[in-house]
Amino acid sequence: MKWLIDPESGSHAEPAGAGGCPLAAGIGTAPPPPPPSGGDPAAGTPEPADKGVSRRRFLRLLGAGVGTAAVAGAGFELLSYKAYAASTATSGMSGGSLSGRAAATMADTADPATHQWCMVIDLRYCDGCRSCTAACQKAHALTQEQTWIDVFTMTDSSGGTYHMPRPCMQCENPPCLDVCPVHATWRTDQGVVLVNQGRCIGCRMCMAACPYQARYFNWSSGVVYPTEPVQPTSAFPVPQREGTVGKCTFCVGNLNNGLLSECAAGCPMGVIYNGDLVTDVAVNSQGTTIKLSTFLRNNDAVTFKPQDNTHPRVWYILGHGQNLDSDVTSAQAS
Repeated sequence: MKWLIDPESGSHAEPAGAGGCPLAAGIGTAPPPPPPSGGDPAAGTPEPADKGVSRRRFLRLLGAGVGTAAVAGAGFELLSYKAYAASTATSGMSGGSLSGRAAATMADTADPATHQWCMVIDLRYCDGCRSCTAACQKAHALTQEQTWIDVFTMTDSSGGTYHMPRPCMQCENPPCLDVCPVHATWRTDQGVVLVNQGRCIGCRMCMAACPYQARYFNWSSGVVYPTEPVQPTSAFPVPQREGTVGKCTFCVGNLNNGLLSECAAGCPMGVIYNGDLVTDVAVNSQGTTIKLSTFLRNNDAVTFKPQDNTHPRVWYILGHGQNLDSDVTSAQAS
């Protein structure tokens, strides 16, 4: 069992879901765990997507199924993903697009492990518009070079091309964490890997260790400052600190306050879903609500570079000849 140091509080916390997520071990290959007591109301019948659901109300309802989750140390055992929110919601809203003091206040890394956040990216509908990248850069005051979620043009099995958004994979076994000599990289009880730029010494060992090329060094002093000054935190590191490493934070402050991540909210095609392994539900910018485990199994979801044994919390839905065996380092940004 690995114990981590929370650099924000100085306390020790056991990582949630120690041992890896069963979903990441192979979607559709292993039988699902037994349902929680009371049975699975959707057993044997795929749950259709629920169009037009309020994203705000939906995300607030994610906590409805938490009571059925089994506690493991300081977090929740990920085998409890079969517990899902039975509540329904109606009416629509616009989501995301928070910045400045409001976003910084929401990004509280002390939030309890009532959720285990993940992401699903449906490559069948990505047209490479990079709206996700633009939304992320705007919300986090990033420069053009700082693409916390980038969109790559990849080659498919027939020699054609397709588009692949790549955020931080929020690994359950993050190699970037193990190599950090000053514990600047850490993992919250909600499964989100963050960087404390107040501790980061800029050695870039985490960048070398990341197999997804999802970290960025802040080279120059040309830092973009928000219009309203805020106190940077690991969950909302705005502005970036020169000489440190930055990365995708999963917009954990948004998620914990009933909003989509900026990339998901900014995607006009509904490609990106924000999900919760505890309640087994996910939603995109179109208000499409899915039962997470059913959606992943029925669509043969895969993770990127599973051979590296990092257990990513980002799953991809294929469907047009995509082959994630390719390396983004050999692909081109769209």
